[in-house]
Amino acid sequence: MYLCIIEPFFTMIYPKIPLAQSIIEICLAKGVTNIVISPGSRNAPLIIGFVNNPKFTCYSIADERSAAFFALGIAQQIKKPVAVICTSGSALLNYYPAFAEAFYSQIPLVVISADRPLDKIDIGDGQTIRQEKVFENHSLYNANLVEGASSENDSKINEAIDTSISKKGPVHINAPFEEPLYETVSELSVTVNTTAYANDNHVVSIENCFEFASIWNTSKKKLILVGVNEPDAIATSIVDFLANDASVVVMTETTSNLHHPSFINNIDTIITPFSSDDFEVFQPEILITFGGMVVSKRIKAALRKYKPKHHWHIDSLRAYNTFGCLTKHFEIDPNTFFKAFISFLKPIESNYSETFDAINSLRKEKHKAYLSKIPFSDFKVFEKVIRSLPINSHLQISNSSAIRYAQLIDIHPSIEVYCNRGTSGIDGSTSTAIGAAVANEKQTVLITGDISFLYDSNALWNNYIPKNFKIVLINNGGGGIFRILPGHDETPVFNTFFETSHCLTAEHLAKMYGFEYAIASDETRLNTELEQMYAQNNKPYILEVFTPTRENDSVLLQYFKEL
Repeated sequence: MYLCIIEPFFTMIYPKIPLAQSIIEICLAKGVTNIVISPGSRNAPLIIGFVNNPKFTCYSIADERSAAFFALGIAQQIKKPVAVICTSGSALLNYYPAFAEAFYSQIPLVVISADRPLDKIDIGDGQTIRQEKVFENHSLYNANLVEGASSENDSKINEAIDTSISKKGPVHINAPFEEPLYETVSELSVTVNTTAYANDNHVVSIENCFEFASIWNTSKKKLILVGVNEPDAIATSIVDFLANDASVVVMTETTSNLHHPSFINNIDTIITPFSSDDFEVFQPEILITFGGMVVSKRIKAALRKYKPKHHWHIDSLRAYNTFGCLTKHFEIDPNTFFKAFISFLKPIESNYSETFDAINSLRKEKHKAYLSKIPFSDFKVFEKVIRSLPINSHLQISNSSAIRYAQLIDIHPSIEVYCNRGTSGIDGSTSTAIGAAVANEKQTVLITGDISFLYDSNALWNNYIPKNFKIVLINNGGGGIFRILPGHDETPVFNTFFETSHCLTAEHLAKMYGFEYAIASDETRLNTELEQMYAQNNKPYILEVFTPTRENDSVLLQYFKEL
């Protein structure tokens, strides 16, 4: 980590350009002190100001796509905006994947782009594109600044950062700088105007409680479905209340970070074998959702076909009509909602919870029996790796097959689980995991597939990776998820253009970037190497596990048949 350390008689250095001074000073006043810098020239005034102020923690990440996801990982953990800064031109466009992820995952991110002055746009200058509003479809606020210091610029910068905080998402500040760019001064030439951030607190009205409690109190089948959720976000009293209501079934996902022995945490294991009659028994009268995106395609399909009468979503900011039957959006934090709502609720006789407790117990027995007899494969590896995770560790999971396999395995309640489920892309999983590892003090482990890892291999071009950061890379020789989708056909076209077949390994990448490296291709070796990986904390670690490309899909598909 690059930390600016103040020395005796330290003389502050500021960029000479007033607009750069304004941006830096307002960031400081707003508490945006983690700064991820993509090296360049047009952003030199910002680099000079941030790096020479010891109140900022600055990181230099050369690859802009990796830089933005690295910043996203930090923001994901500290729950505050992180600024990511780039030069002009196409550099800015490389921030877009992480920008979109921040939008859909509700993570505060402040992109600050240096730009050419307006009269230099579209006249043939190099590294010049139309940067204003480039993220308009996914930006919560666009601060298109003009040259020089002004109260209007200050107002836009303030509003951008305040919006990122209050609406939990990405904003864009575009700042034009004219040459010379590298001149410095020892005193500020601007006095910035900063506005106080106002936090709007929503409340649950008594009328709403009565109205919706009467629906609850007469419904015998209530399903609570929890998507992406922060660890320890839901009060224990609420968890216990939901767990002990006979008319309530709670379904959680790996990324929900919500645990109780009675909650169903392997959704696909439960519902995949259902007949039409089973789904009709399962069909809730009330569906309550909270948290972010849901991974399970099967539960989405089921609830779209067997729709509840009422779907209430609880979120202070947004509600997606995922199942085509949204009837109420409670714009409030789930804890605040349930604490107010519970006092109006009455028990009702129901066997809804009991029915699915019995199914859950049966599925667990069959799950255990199946895993005990399967050969070495992706499924077996996920079981071994997830069970090996240290207590109280931090787990990042890449998208595609990895997060879907993880949904089938019980994870210890002490382990925090994260995945970029906003856009569900594979493009920045490793970079995000490294940013998260930098920002938290726990043992961080990334479980990733080969295509996701190779796609984001520049994530390893990073001087801040903690020595105890671990990557478990499951290499099945291509995009294995496509083998379990309908339409798979073993042809050269499929292998080349869908599955992305390859014979690459991480060995030379590990050597180049200074990672410890080990391999495993059978269960005995995997157990041994996992133990050694956790014992070694002097260098970041890649354990590459090779699984059989052509057997993985049949092992998984047979699992659902035997349930």
